[in-house]
Amino acid sequence: MMTPLLPGFSIITCTRNSEPWLDESIASVLGQEAVDVEYIFVDGQSTDGTLSRIKRIERPIKLIENRCAGISDAMNAGLALATHEIVAFLHSDDFYLHADVLKIVAESFRTTRCQWLFGRTLSAINGQLIPEGYTAPRYSRRQLLRGNFIPHPACFVKRSLLLQAGDFNTKLRYAMDYDLWLRLSLLSEPLEMHKPLTAFREHAGSLSTRERSAAMREDLQVRLAHTGFNPVNRLTHTARYFAKRWRDGVRAQAHEVSHA
Repeated sequence: MMTPLLPGFSIITCTRNSEPWLDESIASVLGQEAVDVEYIFVDGQSTDGTLSRIKRIERPIKLIENRCAGISDAMNAGLALATHEIVAFLHSDDFYLHADVLKIVAESFRTTRCQWLFGRTLSAINGQLIPEGYTAPRYSRRQLLRGNFIPHPACFVKRSLLLQAGDFNTKLRYAMDYDLWLRLSLLSEPLEMHKPLTAFREHAGSLSTRERSAAMREDLQVRLAHTGFNPVNRLTHTARYFAKRWRDGVRAQAHEVSHA
């Protein structure tokens, strides 16, 4: 039974040829208990069974078809349709970990009066849920400028705050969420929840897995754009980027040797 005192959610899912993973994602949303959910899909001309699966959902949904200007544009289109108090972007290959996720999030919004919050994710790899390989730092804007530790599928934002911050930057292909978090951080401090809420599926076709180097470069671009003109800070961010890229190269070489 729905709890009237809890805020409702607009869950926005962007899809494109997502049929292999869509069932689990949809089931995780439809299985949420005690909250009102407005379910919004934005599809980028899928040619597999994605659209037919979405249209078989036995409850009212909102669907935008033929949105082909990139993921940022798709998320902006979904946001334009959102009417509920809290907005979340759950990509079609990700899913909520249990039926109480949104209830827990809604209660946290209600009791703390925060404007946005984020939890943690588990990695879904080959049918297994793998814990994160590091401990996320305590939130501060300064720490966020060092690197994006806010997982996209575990972030929930008041719709009113999103409208104040502005849309996703459609010029960005990978770091559009990081750019938005940094803009949100200027308006309100989020509540940080140290518990897994969602699963982030890693597979060869996922954008962040397939194009990691390009994503790292765009992360640096966003970080520098939000750093300002302090030359020491800009040099520090750039140095960290090259150090991380070097470490990735060393790990990749070691992986190739071990599989030779």
